[in-house]
Amino acid sequence: MRDDPRLPTSPRFWRSPLRGTWFTAVLGLVLLGGISVLFVTGLVSYAAYNPDLSPVNDTTPDKGVLGFYLFDWPAGPSWLYRLSQGVHVTLGVVLVPVLLAKLWSVVPKLFTLPPARSVAHALERVSLLLLVGGALFQFVTGLLNIQLEYVFPGSFYPLHFYGAWVFIAAFVVHAVLRTPMAVRTVRARRRGDSGDEAELAAPEPAPPTVSRRGALWLVGGGSLLLFVTTVGQSLGGPLRRTALLAPHGGADPGGGPNGFQINKTARYAGITDADTHPDAWRLVLTGPAGTVRLGRAELLRLPQHSSSLPIACVEGWSTADQWWRGVRLSDLAALAGYEGDPPDLLVESLQRHGAFRRAALRANQVSDPRSLLALYVNGEELSLDHGYPARIIVPAAPGVHNTKWVGRLTFGDL
Repeated sequence: MRDDPRLPTSPRFWRSPLRGTWFTAVLGLVLLGGISVLFVTGLVSYAAYNPDLSPVNDTTPDKGVLGFYLFDWPAGPSWLYRLSQGVHVTLGVVLVPVLLAKLWSVVPKLFTLPPARSVAHALERVSLLLLVGGALFQFVTGLLNIQLEYVFPGSFYPLHFYGAWVFIAAFVVHAVLRTPMAVRTVRARRRGDSGDEAELAAPEPAPPTVSRRGALWLVGGGSLLLFVTTVGQSLGGPLRRTALLAPHGGADPGGGPNGFQINKTARYAGITDADTHPDAWRLVLTGPAGTVRLGRAELLRLPQHSSSLPIACVEGWSTADQWWRGVRLSDLAALAGYEGDPPDLLVESLQRHGAFRRAALRANQVSDPRSLLALYVNGEELSLDHGYPARIIVPAAPGVHNTKWVGRLTFGDL
């Protein structure tokens, strides 16, 4: 079986002349840098949810020490989450051709017999299997998430969370074992030394149709194409029209002041006109002053303030800056009985089903003068799909924390 050229366990089964240590080393070093950035921006995205503030912000079960984060999420600059998550998602998409080329370049090693020649070799093989499986799992679930295709079992957040830690553990082991060799291989090629290509090169290669450098250019061209057709959903402006692969790319939905991206419609959330009718809807404030109920007309008699802020989502898309107008959250905290610095805040929506019906905001987010219970956007009443009669808008917060159809605000320790 090992020497039968008809089986993948035989080295003679793999005949591409492109495979070789240098080709694999270049792809591996690109992934080393790119995946390191993905991991850091993933941790940053996790911190943006203020996961230890309230269980409603992070429902990941039994996360233990894996649920650490290094700082409380700031309320500025307003574009911080749009940048960090835009980099995370766009870079993840851009690296897909590199990842596929890297997996293709080393696939013969997955069929090598015997499975383990030594303890070190066994450790490398196990890390390789976890690495390949983890990489495919993370990239596939990530791509499905940004395409709004929730076909995987369970919630995306814990799946991606635990998958990331399994993947990064295997990635670190593999990087420690293989990076020194990859660096030596690339340096040797620069010196004009062909290096040791025997490890991955085909023993009986087929005639070449493209050079290894040409193959790298092809991979790079694929990554560039994915960049152009994805990045516009994060940057906005004229590039949004080039975001052909992004659900929230292309032209803004509809027109007028409310004509910008909608992630969750009122119909999806189970919101009806009866829920938001002025005669029925009341905002309920809870704090030391007890329970305060305010209709929309009463909110409009409070001091009104404006903020120019985007909405940025975990799926990597963002709106352009919109001009919001409404009541500062800090003023509502004062009505609830907090005269000094406002405390943390639990926001509850009228939404009947689906995720993120509630969200917790830190005191620094509540006290920021740009944080509003918005009643208007771009000079017009909020549309029902954008959260009428009132929604939260907070600088630098993930979009799901800018709760729509707000029904209750509870101020105090969470």
